[in-house]
Amino acid sequence: MFLLVLGAILFLPLFMPLDPLALNYTAILAPPGSEHLLGTDAMGRDLLARIVYGGRSSVMIGALVMVVTALVGTLIGVLAGTSRRLDGPLMRSMDVLMAFPVLLLALAILAALGNTALNVVFALSLVYIPRTARIVRGEALVIRSQPFVEAAQSIGASRLRILFVHILPGVLPALMVQETFLFAYAILGEAGLSFVGLGLQPPDPSWGNILGEARATYRTAPWLMIYPGLALALTVLSLNLLGDGLGQAIDPKRRN
Repeated sequence: MFLLVLGAILFLPLFMPLDPLALNYTAILAPPGSEHLLGTDAMGRDLLARIVYGGRSSVMIGALVMVVTALVGTLIGVLAGTSRRLDGPLMRSMDVLMAFPVLLLALAILAALGNTALNVVFALSLVYIPRTARIVRGEALVIRSQPFVEAAQSIGASRLRILFVHILPGVLPALMVQETFLFAYAILGEAGLSFVGLGLQPPDPSWGNILGEARATYRTAPWLMIYPGLALALTVLSLNLLGDGLGQAIDPKRRN
């Protein structure tokens, strides 16, 4: 399902002339039809084009957030899980960030820094890093107490060797599952920020600001909310199903 969504937003413009910014005042709020497959918005812009290009923005931001949180969260989690001296300060810092609602903290960061795409990535990464860090720390604590790690320590293996050869490979399965879910959360978070006007700014489309613009006309033009909402829901659902499937494949205890 995710590959279908990804294929549509990446390759559909190769087969159809789509321009998300082209204005057509003779086709304002045109319903879905042969000329505009998903209809048009209040400025006559083709909704299919805006969903396709908005999907690129939303998925790109979600992917960048996933990569940043994976790198930084893994670093913090591994350091906390393998160093008793760093464990307390790092985890208390993560607890402070987790004490705030995710979108509320992201909104505050964007209000302070400005609503650019880079700042959206930074804000969402900052609020989701603690989730990854806590999961990686828990896995690192378990692996650190395993006999093979103690055996490596007993023969004089360096801390870096133990970290990269024994602990990091052990946390990767849980990290893969977590980041798949976080990919979906980041896409949904970006949509929420754009919906209230603090994410990507018009005329650049994203699923969130397309839905935000549809608030004024959804009674007379329900397709403006149905189709982008469906694209967002399918993408988030597919990533959640993918994460659940990975979890069952990686963890034998979840298969039953």
